Amino acid sequence: MRSGIPVSGVTASQVTDRRVPPTGSRSGEDPSSVLVRPAVVPGARTSLDAMRIATWNVNSVRSRVGRIVDWLGREEVDVLAMQEIKCTEAQFPMEEFGEAGYEVVLHGLNQWNGVAIASRFPIDEVQIGFDGMPGFLKGEEGPDLPLEARAIGATVNGVRVWSLYVPNGRALGDPHFDYKLDWLSALTAATRDWMAQHPDDPIALTGDFNIAPLDSDVGDPTFVSGVSTHISPPEREAFAALEAIGLSDVVRPLLPEGFTFWDYKQLRFPRNEGLRIDFVLGNHAFADRVTGATIHRNERKGDAPSDHVPVSVDLDLEIDDDDRPMIF
Repeated sequence: MRSGIPVSGVTASQVTDRRVPPTGSRSGEDPSSVLVRPAVVPGARTSLDAMRIATWNVNSVRSRVGRIVDWLGREEVDVLAMQEIKCTEAQFPMEEFGEAGYEVVLHGLNQWNGVAIASRFPIDEVQIGFDGMPGFLKGEEGPDLPLEARAIGATVNGVRVWSLYVPNGRALGDPHFDYKLDWLSALTAATRDWMAQHPDDPIALTGDFNIAPLDSDVGDPTFVSGVSTHISPPEREAFAALEAIGLSDVVRPLLPEGFTFWDYKQLRFPRNEGLRIDFVLGNHAFADRVTGATIHRNERKGDAPSDHVPVSVDLDLEIDDDDRPMIF
């Protein structure tokens, strides 16, 4: 899963603005895909045994940077995977994150989509996209369609973290729906291959999956079986395929109920008519280290919130089978 556009062997002190062109030269693809690392990260953390990882579809990082950075500090989040940042590198509010002690890597092409990872730990092995990830262009078909800014992975404190913004699907029967299923199939294959090569390494796929896997994940009455995306059998089967290769929803065992998204329309949030579509999926090496989880529902309140809320998990990275000699 590190074959897309990997970047390794580069430290934060060596890079302040590194541009990484996409693999190949696909038609319509912006060459400004970037990995951005501040030369100095105030308050950056070194390796520790505990880590808090969160995912949040922020629905425009520029519109909500103050809110995001404030939340990071209040909740003491070490790593935040963001989706729908909706900006390019030049537009990203890097200064605000840097002042708060976060290093950021991102992949954003325009005012749509976009993913990023912010961390108080050093970020390594950054990769844009995953092996076999399909592209999309409305009305076009073929293997060389432009790749959207929907996936970025990195290793943080020994944990492989992916920020993923799964395609919406738009409508059953729409070409974007087929694209969504192809995208998920490629993600599953790439993750399976990575785990086979790194069986003992923790990995987490985090983000907005645009799928409600269970009926209990659907509280919005406008989502109707047989009519709506997000709840169709093919989408739920695609989610189940990720679980079949050895991933699990590490939040649900601790929080079996709770939505992560409420539409802005029709008072969906006050009525609690939401969806559970934001997840942290981890392999055994990751899941075994999870000690807590939170769906931060209150972040849907207040002025100009995102329509999604953050989901966070706490990890204990200390190795249980420590063979060091005991000291009495």
